[in-house]
Amino acid sequence: MRDGIMDFAIRPMRVEDLSQVAEIERQAFPTTWPPTPFRRELGNNLARYLVAWSPSAKGVPPSLRGDEQSTSDSWFQRLTDSVLSLFGAAPERLEPETHGLVVGYVATWFVLDEAHIISIAVRESLRRLGLGELLMMAAVELSMARRAQRVTLEARVSNLAAHALYEKYGFARVGLRKRYYSDNNEDALIMTADGILSPAYQAKFQALVEAYHQRRGHAMRILA
Repeated sequence: MRDGIMDFAIRPMRVEDLSQVAEIERQAFPTTWPPTPFRRELGNNLARYLVAWSPSAKGVPPSLRGDEQSTSDSWFQRLTDSVLSLFGAAPERLEPETHGLVVGYVATWFVLDEAHIISIAVRESLRRLGLGELLMMAAVELSMARRAQRVTLEARVSNLAAHALYEKYGFARVGLRKRYYSDNNEDALIMTADGILSPAYQAKFQALVEAYHQRRGHAMRILA
């Protein structure tokens, strides 16, 4: 962290990231077979893939800085305004030197008014730095901007640390998927955050984001 700014940022996944993303998937989910067809998924209009990355020495692109945002705008309006072309073309291509090191990714599917976080993965050497929480926050922000009413995800029943993190962000335990994980037939806990567009949830979420910034530094994010 430098001057209160986190060393990592969020942006949409790009074709140029795919070799790094595949490496992270192998580290996080070594028994997944076949591998996720990320190239094809980037063209899936129902899915959005975001990456956490470490920018190059040239710094974060201006589109990620957010330093021109008006402080008088409401938090939710700033969030909504920052998400452009959600259903249209991909954002303008970043210059190669801005790609940096991809350190994690989050995959989210959108169906009607529901968002489903399919996977969150972080590079093995950079875990326990709050990157999983950063990716989850970005997925929830994107879900809000796309006007989803709720977000659902699955977690291994044995992953107590993940349960605690998700519950902190308002996810409640709503069910169980028996023998969901093929590597060891472990059950999956289904967790849902409902009413994410409500003023009460948005106030809670904003407070959690600000607390994260206090602990880790401000994380610059572009969601689309």
